[in-house]
Amino acid sequence: MDNEKQYFFDKPKNIQLILYLLYACCGVLVVLDFVIHRHVYHSWENLPIFYPIYGFVGCVILVLIASWMRTFLMRPEDYYGPVEAPDNSKIEIIDVSDGHAKEANNNNEGDRNVDA
Repeated sequence: MDNEKQYFFDKPKNIQLILYLLYACCGVLVVLDFVIHRHVYHSWENLPIFYPIYGFVGCVILVLIASWMRTFLMRPEDYYGPVEAPDNSKIEIIDVSDGHAKEANNNNEGDRNVDA
């Protein structure tokens, strides 16, 4: 377990760093919204922080529409057929605890064993 490879997102310090960078980018974009001149087509686009509000409202509407669509697009759990219990009649349990492996006879008709 000590030799497991550590990935970038395994460390909480790196996750905090990514979050701080994301917050900084959001802050810079809000500040730039007041500085950069935009060529607008509609008067409401001149409102401060119009585009972040517009994006947030769009995402909320998207989630609400997806929740509504789920009611008629959702399929029942057994849509592709009933879930059957596995057929354990063909499985042979081999006791190898004594050090001598017994040969398993799983070559039933219809089986596709390669090394038979």
